[in-house]
Amino acid sequence: MKSFFRRFRPEQLREIILVLLILLLVFFFALQIDGYLQPRTFNRITASVAIITVVAVGQTLVILTRNIDLSVGSIVGFSAYFVGTQLTRNNEMMPIVAVGMAIALGMLMGGFNGLLVAYGRVPAIIVTLGTLAIYRTMLVEYSDAKTVLTSQLPLWVQNFPQVNLFTIGDLEIGLLFAVAIGVVVIFQLLLRYTTFGRRLYAIGSNPDAARVAGFDSQKIILTAFILCGALSGLAGFMLLARFGNVTVVAGQGIELQSVAAAVVGGVSINGGVGSPLGAFLGALLITVLEQSLIRWLDISEFWRDALLGVLILLSVTIDLLLMNRLSTMWSRSEMQPASNGGEPPASATSPAGD
Repeated sequence: MKSFFRRFRPEQLREIILVLLILLLVFFFALQIDGYLQPRTFNRITASVAIITVVAVGQTLVILTRNIDLSVGSIVGFSAYFVGTQLTRNNEMMPIVAVGMAIALGMLMGGFNGLLVAYGRVPAIIVTLGTLAIYRTMLVEYSDAKTVLTSQLPLWVQNFPQVNLFTIGDLEIGLLFAVAIGVVVIFQLLLRYTTFGRRLYAIGSNPDAARVAGFDSQKIILTAFILCGALSGLAGFMLLARFGNVTVVAGQGIELQSVAAAVVGGVSINGGVGSPLGAFLGALLITVLEQSLIRWLDISEFWRDALLGVLILLSVTIDLLLMNRLSTMWSRSEMQPASNGGEPPASATSPAGD
């Protein structure tokens, strides 16, 4: 048992448990739903999980600093509608310009949140609850009750959801899913191997110690909000590309889904613990459950949102009761020298969530 705790950190155990739970869910629904283990099921899940994964990774960056961003859904919706409108007016716009426009818009909105939180010292939940409403109102005013229609968009946008990196029989790895995986990999490496990542964990784990160490906490928190906004803007473009038709309600509910994905994936709401990989697994678990329940019970959207709330409560409870105990046991095993020729304990200096 001691050697087991030396091998894995509690956060890594959480990710392993999530993988096993996802496999158990797939096995359970395969027994309940005819034709469940078909490529179309995988294709549907990967298409649905891509957008929420990108937003959840951005949400993870903010939560690691002991903050939260409730405005991400409004940023996604505004970015999708604004870029969609520009594309309908200029069908010759290059893809990289459209994507860059969505990301830049998200950065501006996220940066506004970050300035108020980091330098204005206003609690993040207050700031982002306010900007959730402000950004949505901006979208309503900008849209003038009109809808961005798929038929008005350039052909490359209309064809975007059908673009696959590769296929294996009927199994498709779409470009949207590949973008989401790329975001997870990039930010997993960023947090694991860069000074910014280590300081992000340090600020969330112990703000006072980080301040004494000379970290520029305000700048790092601002950067986290800017990156969260940028990823929300990217998700806005992905939403536009996937659905085509965009209305003033685009992106509503993503704030709840992104928080749920991060927390279920092991990102501690108290900061300093978690990883983009965990957020992706949390998003995948929620999507598998949601998509499967739609086919199995045909439940309403109201009950799906209620299910997300239950998952958040369960995850926070597990963190408080189980993960804290595991962390204590792991710390004790770290203090004891390896015996019977075993390897020495792994260094405790790596960021949480590695």
